[in-house]
Amino acid sequence: MSSVDIGLVSIIGVLVLVYIGVHIGVALSLLSFIGVSLIREDMTIAGKLLALAAGESLRRFEFGVIPLFVLMGLLVSVSGIGKDTYDVANHLFQRVKAGLGTATVAANAVFAAVTGSSIASASVFTKVAVPEMLRLGYNPRFAVGVVAGSSVLGMLIPPSMLLILFGILTESSIGALFIAGILPGILLAAAFSILNWVLAHRFPNFVAIGGEVQKAESLMGTRELRGKLVPIVTLIVIVLGGIWLGWYTATEAGGIGAFAALLLSIRKRTLTWANLWQVLKETGHVTAAICFLLISAHLYSKMIVVSGIPGVMEGYIQSSGLGPGELLAIYIVAIILLGTILDSGSIMLITVPLAFPILQNLGVDLIWFGIVTIIAVEIGLLTPPLGIACFVIHNNLQRDDITVGDIFIGAAPYAATMLIVLLLIIAFPQIPLALL
Repeated sequence: MSSVDIGLVSIIGVLVLVYIGVHIGVALSLLSFIGVSLIREDMTIAGKLLALAAGESLRRFEFGVIPLFVLMGLLVSVSGIGKDTYDVANHLFQRVKAGLGTATVAANAVFAAVTGSSIASASVFTKVAVPEMLRLGYNPRFAVGVVAGSSVLGMLIPPSMLLILFGILTESSIGALFIAGILPGILLAAAFSILNWVLAHRFPNFVAIGGEVQKAESLMGTRELRGKLVPIVTLIVIVLGGIWLGWYTATEAGGIGAFAALLLSIRKRTLTWANLWQVLKETGHVTAAICFLLISAHLYSKMIVVSGIPGVMEGYIQSSGLGPGELLAIYIVAIILLGTILDSGSIMLITVPLAFPILQNLGVDLIWFGIVTIIAVEIGLLTPPLGIACFVIHNNLQRDDITVGDIFIGAAPYAATMLIVLLLIIAFPQIPLALL
């Protein structure tokens, strides 16, 4: 077998192992180690490459952004900001038809700006929004669908762990990726709100049992409204405003944001010694898991380079006459298809190291490419049979009358809307790049 054949077999092997349940980090490390050993015919070289991946790939200053934003997100969750944000959004949209659905989208968009995790958003709003919508007569499929759909905003609106992962994999600016995610995130949230309005007027039985719901009356006063809104807005301005104005880097923003979230939790008197210890432990666990994935991805990238696959692919592309547009279309289709069987992190770890060197050589802007990648990956969070966001909602609901299939059906219009937004971002690349 040639080195290219060994590399291709290794990539297929990674997909097979991940599909049958092997952890993505283990699959990447194992197959990459075996691949390099066979290509170089020397296990010592593969061992040294693994040591270099572990020793050098995590030394960059930018890696400090991972535990800091994880800590900030967990502190925000402990502080009860998700519930406060939902209450404010419910008050603002109470007179809109299907107002709780739009309130859920708005609250998820704001919550995403301080947590960076779709899974956290899905968990919080499953407990906060779904019971309230069911109580007021909303169709269960719509209630869980709007939570599943809007939860993916956590992976696009900064700070986002997927944006951080993309920045590390491609060695591009994490701060620039954060700024580039703002307008597409707002556009996607607006598209979801328009979808809710269309569903409420054109397909009322999909939104509500019998086509009508009770109004969610909110009697929140101005003082209470301000008290719940100011902390979250302040945190968003501190983190994203500082990056946008160039006052500090994304890593420094993570530290400032984590400290601000700590002060916020103390001020709201929701932080106890017990849940502080739990937050610190979970931060360590999440950070360790992400760092292991990054070491594995670094080794995987080295294996791809050693195998000569990028050179062969570039030669094939030049001979076939495929341009950046055709390659991007193939890349997006592959990601969406992989989204039906793999989680978002696994998809990025497998596809980005293969695609970005080739597209970069063809003059594709990496920041724009990152936003396109994240939206395509997000669609996979809502597509069967895996659809992690849908399974998170099902596990948090613990209701026998709402199946995983109901959640997938409810989320389908939102997945389709995301595809439309993705096409808009591709057609108008200035949307993500306008604030840079």
